[in-house]
Amino acid sequence: MMTLDRLTVLAEAWGGDLRRWPVADQVAAERLLAVDPAARAVLDAATAFDALLSTSPQPRPSAALRDRVVAEAARAGLKPRPARRFWLDRLVLASGAGWAAAACAGVIAGLSLTTYMTADIQADAVLYQATLIGIDDTEVLG
Repeated sequence: MMTLDRLTVLAEAWGGDLRRWPVADQVAAERLLAVDPAARAVLDAATAFDALLSTSPQPRPSAALRDRVVAEAARAGLKPRPARRFWLDRLVLASGAGWAAAACAGVIAGLSLTTYMTADIQADAVLYQATLIGIDDTEVLG
């Protein structure tokens, strides 16, 4: 059961959008909001605060702070990760997709050739057997 105090705690922790709340608390909060105007006021205040936070600029650390953090990490024995190259990842993905497409095309071509080759082999086998028993080609082929 949701109380106004519990709703206030959740609104302060998760904000005014109920979709971000724990699933178990969403339905109970909606029930309380439907009957208690004070609960609606709490949620509206949380929504306004969310809007205020979304308009504030993102803090950017200075280059000096970044250098100090990296230096401290190096002293602690940590190694910086190399910068990931997004374009290189995309290139590897594209080349893998190309190889996969080529493999699929090869399988399809192989299957279609196998069908024709199987028919040719079967026809040759019939003609060969016909010559063994002395039947003329025209009798076999009609």
